[in-house]
Amino acid sequence: MKLTIWGAAKQVTGSMHLLQLENYNILIDCGLDYEKETFQEENQYFPFDPASIDVVILTHAHIDHSGNLPTLVRLGFEGQILSTPPTADLTELLLHDSVNVFIGKQNRRPKGRRGGRSGPQPLYLQKHVNDTMDRFVTIAFHKEFRLNDNVSLTFIPVGHLLGAAAIVLTLQDKGVEKKIAFTGDIGRTNYPVLVDPEPLPQVDYLVSESTYGGRLHSTDVTLQEKLIETINESCVKYPGRLIIPAFSIGRTQALVYSLNKIFSSGLLPPVKIFVDSPLATIATDIYRKHHHLLNQESQDFYRKQGDEFEFEELSYVHDKRESQSVSNYHEPCIIISSAGMLEGGRIQDHLYYNIQNYYCTILFIGYCAKGTLGDRLLRGDPIVRLRNRDLMVYATIQKTDLLSGHGDHNDLVNTVKQQDSEKLKSVFLVHGEIKSMNMLGEALTALGYKVNLPEKGETFEL
Repeated sequence: MKLTIWGAAKQVTGSMHLLQLENYNILIDCGLDYEKETFQEENQYFPFDPASIDVVILTHAHIDHSGNLPTLVRLGFEGQILSTPPTADLTELLLHDSVNVFIGKQNRRPKGRRGGRSGPQPLYLQKHVNDTMDRFVTIAFHKEFRLNDNVSLTFIPVGHLLGAAAIVLTLQDKGVEKKIAFTGDIGRTNYPVLVDPEPLPQVDYLVSESTYGGRLHSTDVTLQEKLIETINESCVKYPGRLIIPAFSIGRTQALVYSLNKIFSSGLLPPVKIFVDSPLATIATDIYRKHHHLLNQESQDFYRKQGDEFEFEELSYVHDKRESQSVSNYHEPCIIISSAGMLEGGRIQDHLYYNIQNYYCTILFIGYCAKGTLGDRLLRGDPIVRLRNRDLMVYATIQKTDLLSGHGDHNDLVNTVKQQDSEKLKSVFLVHGEIKSMNMLGEALTALGYKVNLPEKGETFEL
């Protein structure tokens, strides 16, 4: 049995791991690699023949794990794609949105000499997304699913996102039973809406994410306290507005539920809240569809007070006209809009009209990659460029990690510590910056675990 790390090797994005048995090839995740500006060119080829893959197993829907599936299908993959039911629904939504992003970037490029748009063509089209979704087979958590006579699969909940799962494979390799687990992305305990990560069974090999290696989440204030403080300062004490850039899937639902608890409990006077993201609106319906998979607190709230994602102060913005009317709303308000890094979407409209507003606060609740508009605001750039204009930054910029969907260093260590160090033959660290991997690797080595930090394309005999 061979394991080759083809993505998220000493970097965060592009998760893709190939497990090769005799006459059977399993691909775990097939994500887009966003590490280079020319990411469309980087993702249009695979280091293996897509037709040689027998099955794909998907940990969760985020684009850095699912986003290149249509390219795989377009280039010849004909097998099944296995996931949990929520992951299939959210993946379909995200992949269709990715096509719109590709086409939008293509249309924004200058025209070539023959009048057409220059630059790379979209990686795939809506037709390829539809073809991809036809290959999905969904499997419930904890239900053993036999791929063939030698391989069985079990999905274990890990939080992080609705439907997110660790993959546990039990394999017969030349008459010897072996177990290997892929964590996907590990969530946090007590996260709004989502269940806590569950312990993994004992395995022989573990492929673990390392995003927050060496970093700890804030503990000096609770999420509710932080939101109340920020809303009070920006919308209650002063007649201003609070803009929260948020990823449409996962982060927005957690934030809306947290605000529902605050306002339904009377902890703040009423403030109008707008969710301005069509993608978030559809994703919220998917959360409602799979409500039985939300955490116990969320389900108890539903039984006592009704829909977690709907309350009096909240309005979902549906079309562009409604979105423009939000900009003309002159009362104190909260605007939740995508994209979280400010690199596109309706959030840029709200920034354009408010970045020079002294009575505006912009609260970042997620990661912003280096070089993005969000990153430039967080590092304190006094001037930013929007709609081909240089604008002074007069708005207040704040950040909190209390809505991060990733477990921190201690959470990652505790996940591995569930494994007996004498029985676990190796831990492979992926999905993290090199510094984070090194710090997590050192901590695990000190605990007696054998740790590998694979290079891209490195193969291991298991």
